Amino acid sequence: MSESTTRGFAAPILDLPGWKHVYSGKVRDLYEPADDAIRDAIGQDAVLVVASDRISAYDHVLSSEIPDKGRILTQLSLWWFEQLDVEHHVIASTVDGGVPAAVEGRAMICKRLEMFPVECIARGYLTGSGLAEYKESGTVCSIPLPPGLVDGSRLEQAIFTPSAKAEVGEHDENITYEDVVAIVGDDIAARLAELTLKIYTRAEEIARERGIILADTKVEFGVDVATGVITLGDEVLTPDSSRFWDASTYQPGKAQPSYDKQFVRDWLTSAESGWDRAADTPPPALPEDIVARTRARYVEAFEKLTGRTFA
Repeated sequence: MSESTTRGFAAPILDLPGWKHVYSGKVRDLYEPADDAIRDAIGQDAVLVVASDRISAYDHVLSSEIPDKGRILTQLSLWWFEQLDVEHHVIASTVDGGVPAAVEGRAMICKRLEMFPVECIARGYLTGSGLAEYKESGTVCSIPLPPGLVDGSRLEQAIFTPSAKAEVGEHDENITYEDVVAIVGDDIAARLAELTLKIYTRAEEIARERGIILADTKVEFGVDVATGVITLGDEVLTPDSSRFWDASTYQPGKAQPSYDKQFVRDWLTSAESGWDRAADTPPPALPEDIVARTRARYVEAFEKLTGRTFA
């Protein structure tokens, strides 16, 4: 195993015979075939996407990892890809399909996409950065909303609220639909908004049937370099990219407990951590109980959504 320093943090890189590491994000590592036999078997324009157990918070990749997080994210994404009637990038996810045995369960062989530099976000509920903007201007990404909404209010109709992709270690910036048009053009912007809201609408229905509220979600799209088709990429509808709430405890007017890394965020901003978020220092290592509780929350989300036992 080697280390690759990628835009501000050092990512440990697995040595996968026949594969060459080309990029590391906050959570995922990207490999391309370095062996002709593999390239011939899976196709010239295929890549291997490996989900790590890394966790990020407040634009930092933490030194602590959450055991099994990579497997949970991958298996949940694969389940969602099966539920959605949208073109996606997954080709294979098993050893029989070409995934190296060392990373089976947390890796996918995917179509190579030319990704759009836009985070496609759908919001069905008002919270987070959307709530902060609404309090100031009555809008979210310049979209006017009715007066009197509170934290957790359900919107009459889900809205498309994109953001500009940031480098690792930087914060995504909310942008308007007109900004998206300026970046990718009218036709593509319209298609991205249409697909994003289609995914959210279907996923919100599925989650609600299982007692979970999907407050908002972020998806990413790219162009399949082989076909030119706009294709859903990256992960989809996991606790890292979506805000899931327990429907049985949902109560507008206050912050809702989420199926995500909230335990991590809360501890980092507590006096116990001793970390100054405003300082130019990395966050401290997480205590064992915070790691365990965060892992349990990810597992709970997987099991409630899929109806499967995570093992």
